[in-house]
Amino acid sequence: MVELLVVISIIGLLAGLGLPAINGAIQAGKKAEVSAMAESIKTAVNAFYAEYSAYPTDGSGKSFTNTSKDFLTLISTTNSTGVSVANSRGIAFLEVPPKFTNASGIVTPKGFYSGTKQSNFCILIDTGGLGYVNPKLVSTTLTNANVASSVAVWVVDPTTNKKAVGTFK
Repeated sequence: MVELLVVISIIGLLAGLGLPAINGAIQAGKKAEVSAMAESIKTAVNAFYAEYSAYPTDGSGKSFTNTSKDFLTLISTTNSTGVSVANSRGIAFLEVPPKFTNASGIVTPKGFYSGTKQSNFCILIDTGGLGYVNPKLVSTTLTNANVASSVAVWVVDPTTNKKAVGTFK
């Protein structure tokens, strides 16, 4: 009987030591998945530019700053009824897995936040040809400034609230 109690206590101890490591691996996996989706969005925006020689814009000619429903419709439309003027050829530059869309059709990093809290991916496009973008203009909590890229896509890390998870670190 004593041996059984010793074995059970050792199993309990090992399980207690292993759970934090498993939780850390799950969080790292979620961050990697969100980072991969951000890279896919960036690639889609660059492919749009390669096809039309212009970055995607909303109806008023402004660059998108997040993955709104309008952005998703523009960048992923393939049917003739949903083709916008900006994507006149109806090319699907981005295929968004259902896991990354919410009921409103907005691309969000589901599962990245605890509970029901969600945030859009942020997008910043260098339309002025400066050779860099400044994410602090969109997310004031970030410490990143002047990222050498024509397109940056990110989500603010919910655990630190100052670090970006996406196409730049």
